[in-house]
Amino acid sequence: MTKIALYDTTLRDGMQAEGVSFSLEDKLSIAKWLDGLGLDYIEGGYAASNPKEMQFFQEMVKLGLKNSKLTAFGSTRRADCRVDDDVSLNSIVACKVPAATIVGKTWDLHVREVLGCSLDENLVICAESVRYLKHKGLETIFDAEHFFDGYKARPEYAMKVLTAAAEAGVDALVLCDTNGGSLPEQIFEITQRVCRTFGSVAVGIHTHNDCGCATANTLTAVRAGARHVQGTINGLGERCGNADLCAVIPGLAFKMGFDVLPPEKMCLLTETSRFVFEVGNLPPVTNLPYVGSSAFAHKAGLHVDALRKSKQTYEHLDPKLVGNERRFLISELSGKSNILAELEKAKLSQDKTLARKILARVQELENEGYQFEAASASFDLLTRRVLGTFKPSFELIKYHVSVEKRKADGIVTEATVKLRVGDRVEHVVGEGDGPVNALDAALRRSLETSYPVIREMHLIDYKVRVVNAREGTAARVRVVIESRDKQSIWGTVGVSENIIEASWLALVDSVEYKIQKSAS
Repeated sequence: MTKIALYDTTLRDGMQAEGVSFSLEDKLSIAKWLDGLGLDYIEGGYAASNPKEMQFFQEMVKLGLKNSKLTAFGSTRRADCRVDDDVSLNSIVACKVPAATIVGKTWDLHVREVLGCSLDENLVICAESVRYLKHKGLETIFDAEHFFDGYKARPEYAMKVLTAAAEAGVDALVLCDTNGGSLPEQIFEITQRVCRTFGSVAVGIHTHNDCGCATANTLTAVRAGARHVQGTINGLGERCGNADLCAVIPGLAFKMGFDVLPPEKMCLLTETSRFVFEVGNLPPVTNLPYVGSSAFAHKAGLHVDALRKSKQTYEHLDPKLVGNERRFLISELSGKSNILAELEKAKLSQDKTLARKILARVQELENEGYQFEAASASFDLLTRRVLGTFKPSFELIKYHVSVEKRKADGIVTEATVKLRVGDRVEHVVGEGDGPVNALDAALRRSLETSYPVIREMHLIDYKVRVVNAREGTAARVRVVIESRDKQSIWGTVGVSENIIEASWLALVDSVEYKIQKSAS
């Protein structure tokens, strides 16, 4: 199989996305993770842009990478100075990395109106910049900025820029669809011509997603002959983002047969996607191809019934290959096949009469405002209750929540919980930043002696949604809580006209699920 060089620019181009800001520690942890994934290049940032970027390179040089080449990014020299005096080029050299990527102008519009120099001067600038970095011993990658737009406007000049870089000894010519406005057929035709012209130099592709074609354009460029692929994890990037490596990599491997990552690394893609979202404090995009939590989620009863007979009927790929999992969604739209599939997954009885009872209960609860798609743990407990195998770990006697506004101390929230646990009564008080936090603290304190396993779990997300908004302040609310321990993540749901009661129901299910899971 032909090898494709994978180049990640999450730490530079990805940071240009709106709402994304990685700290130094964030960048270090992501770089180490990507190195473990086995990518060929990790672009650390624009070395000359700010002190944090330079500090990142200094720290990374100390830590070292096992699998990837750390790459510093910069631009060709300024038109008004020599390479020896150029801040960007010398910042790259100061990073002490093995590889450098510099961006150069290939669109005559940019040369005239942005650089403010002649077209011939730009050719000299590009050649001298590449030659300078090569003389310093760096593997040098030339990002031909706006190449496709430049080629469409003035093809002979765009090709002259590539020739200048190639003759200066560049290691890779990367064609950039910087504005993200090109379509696959244009990418193929132009990339193919470049590959045929520069047969001795590696040709790469760097696409943006402004037309929704970044992944398609990247795969098309490879089909045309490109062997170096740039992108970001989860498609993070300016405006509409960059090509998503989490979609590009499996596309290259499983759809086109290229050598990208070994199987043991390929199955880390889903975890990699979630890791970057988590480190960046970003909400996960559930419908991402291959790695999103909805990528292999099935809701229609007909689909689930077919999948139970053959997994190929409604899946283009085994989710395990990318570290993802198949999910059968439960809702009032589900058929009994969805229920049977969940019972099969949980290794429970698959009696069709039982499945109909569970489905009827689901439909009844969803009519009240419940939703089980994001609350698989609550569905598990519901199933046990219908089966008659559920034995509650504790019994509520009462709870009380007070919120007091004090002039000096601000808001103080306390929750008192009285439970019967076995033959004992626990009556404890918990404080928190709000009523749910206080209830959670009190509930945990009352159960930790009898069920120490709950010390392993903690809440990671809390969502509230009004179910019937027209009722105003008397509307019913749905609370979904996400919890986790060292092994797994689970969701629970509670519904009530009272937000505290809805939260309590979701909290109780979360704790009950952990206790039941640990006991089985």
